[in-house]
Amino acid sequence: MDDAQKQRYSRQTLFAPLGPEGQERLLATSALLVRAGVGRVKVIDRDFVEPSNLQRQALFDEADAREALPKAVAAEGKLRALNSTIAIRGVVADLDSDNARQLLSDGDLILDGTDNFETRFLINDYAVSAGKPWIYAAAVASYGLTMTIRPGLTACLACLLEPEAARGSDETCDTVGVLGPIVSLIASLEVAEALKLLAGREEALNDRLISTDVWTGRSQAIRVARNASCRACAARDFRYLDGEAQPHVTLCGRDSVQIHEGQRALNLLALRSRLAGLVGDLRSNDFLLRFRVAPYEMTVFADGRAVLKGSTDPAVARSLYARYIGS
Repeated sequence: MDDAQKQRYSRQTLFAPLGPEGQERLLATSALLVRAGVGRVKVIDRDFVEPSNLQRQALFDEADAREALPKAVAAEGKLRALNSTIAIRGVVADLDSDNARQLLSDGDLILDGTDNFETRFLINDYAVSAGKPWIYAAAVASYGLTMTIRPGLTACLACLLEPEAARGSDETCDTVGVLGPIVSLIASLEVAEALKLLAGREEALNDRLISTDVWTGRSQAIRVARNASCRACAARDFRYLDGEAQPHVTLCGRDSVQIHEGQRALNLLALRSRLAGLVGDLRSNDFLLRFRVAPYEMTVFADGRAVLKGSTDPAVARSLYARYIGS
């Protein structure tokens, strides 16, 4: 570390279990821990900032929501302002079976900030296949949980949740909401585990499923055994990574459907010109274009993806996409 880095991370290196050696290891790693001084950060997100995000997603502000900035772009800007000495890259993309290997291969650790089990099982498939650690985290209402997954050493997400997730769940952000404090608490627990991993302090890891409820004050930590017949880490059946499982289309917190068009590049300026006069409330920036066809609102990204707000019916979404964007 140079003198500036020593000063910046001085309070962290004074913590004896981490120390200067652990901080040096953090500076050489790749993950999502900007204030802690991780050397390289990649933020992957398919979504854009909305006012409803501001209640709990501390990286974003009202200007980001007004401009409908992609979350990855807004996050990159905020993180650069927090720490200009590290390499930060925001990637506007929908993580799927086609791009998972490419997008996830250059990180030392994967942190979960997703909102659906399909994406988490995709991450789990990739992590188990590549032998890469990742940290599962989820929050809804006042309840949250997190677990550090080390392929070959601990249970994986399929060991823990796949039979349960297959039955579905009635509780989502869309139906029961989510409190900001539980998001912050689970993120803090997740980052603490990440610091241990990246600093080479594996002996301090919890290796348990941690659950907590900020409303009732109840918390527990459970050791999860590996499943000897697990689809992913035992049988090496990576159906999500191989594209055999379809992604969930309803996005957390909105009555919306996402349309996947497989990296179909769009000229947003040309599209805006073509749609002028045909649709209402037409707005755009460098990353996306948004318009209204009452009672729906459609947001189109440059990679061909689109999010239709106002319906959870994929048939409606694809019909409007074909009509206004093209089939």
